[in-house]
Amino acid sequence: MSAEDLERYETEIELGLYREYRDVVGLFSHVVETERRFYLTNSVDVQVHTSGGGDVYFEVRMADAWVWDMYRQARFVKNVRVLTFKDVNVEELNKSDLEIPE
Repeated sequence: MSAEDLERYETEIELGLYREYRDVVGLFSHVVETERRFYLTNSVDVQVHTSGGGDVYFEVRMADAWVWDMYRQARFVKNVRVLTFKDVNVEELNKSDLEIPE
């Protein structure tokens, strides 16, 4: 497989993932971004913890989520738990922003 074939394959996978995202985004109320993943979910809980050494980390729990990951076969996940020392971004989606104008 040439580098061009591999690039074409990855482009097709990304385009398919974008189309899937476009189809499911209206089903969810929140977007959650971590340093490694992007999630759509209706249930998100972020807890801030301090380790024994004084470091701050986040525990993010989500239920019934969709994961933006082109290498996963199943992108719908029943429960997700993320522990991270990096930033976590949680946004509530405005349903009117998701509607396609006529």
